Amino acid sequence: MTTTLTKPPADAVPEPPKRSRGMKAARAGGQLHAGPVAYVILALFTVISLFPLVWTAIAASRDNQRLAQTPPPFWFGSGLFDKLEVAWTDANLGEAFLNTTLVAGISSFTIVFLSTIAGFAFAKLRFKGRGAAMLVVIGTMMVPPQLSIIPLYMMVAKLDWTDQLQAVIFPSLVSAFGVFFMRQYLIQALPDEIIEAARVDGASSWRVVWHVVFPTARPAMAVLGMLMFVQTWNDFLWPFLVLTQTGNPTVQVAVAGLGRGYTPDQSLIMAGALLGTLPLLIVFAIFGKQIVGGIMQGAVKG
Repeated sequence: MTTTLTKPPADAVPEPPKRSRGMKAARAGGQLHAGPVAYVILALFTVISLFPLVWTAIAASRDNQRLAQTPPPFWFGSGLFDKLEVAWTDANLGEAFLNTTLVAGISSFTIVFLSTIAGFAFAKLRFKGRGAAMLVVIGTMMVPPQLSIIPLYMMVAKLDWTDQLQAVIFPSLVSAFGVFFMRQYLIQALPDEIIEAARVDGASSWRVVWHVVFPTARPAMAVLGMLMFVQTWNDFLWPFLVLTQTGNPTVQVAVAGLGRGYTPDQSLIMAGALLGTLPLLIVFAIFGKQIVGGIMQGAVKG
């Protein structure tokens, strides 16, 4: 038995492939829309992320006796604002906020400025020992900061800087992580052709930095500045060693002195922790959109 194969006519239009159930046609220029599962997952992660902050506020509104009960409270009490007022007064948080803002602002500015310049040098300039110097910078990131506490404290004591803000500011003026971060960003975001064009126009190295590097690195500088500001604001160990609560305290040093006694007042400690966290939340709420937009802009340019 022989089977005869029939060829389709030349002008026949092939049928489009059948789509499976639930598949939507992708349109050119259209936007992707998240399904209900994505919203459920996002809501779950949002609740998990916000739970520590909400629990801190709940604990600050209760007393020790209620916090020790089982199950613990899961709703606010009536003493939140009273505890916040007591924590603000007892810890002298007004002065602590000013000191921490000064320390974090100066440290963040110098780290971003110096890290951008150093990152540009390691990323785009050619000089002897560049690879070895970069290895040294990366190697300092692997050294635990606790190892430098004793020699650093001896140096601060010899300079008579104890209980003064410069003892906290000067050790945090540079950051190996900032140099590495800016180097990695500028390698991708700053083409060599732009630098060569600026050189052809007669621009010096400093002019290239001011008019080419800084505008290109602005998204990464914003992200690095935010990271360093938060890190400096939350720093506790070194400020606790060189500052006192009655002298020039930072927020973390001031909060550490709350609730002391034979039975620590947990709600007062939580109130101080909540007050110390609120400025960071406000800063991120104001500048978070610009920072995220800068990250996306830098990603598209890179």
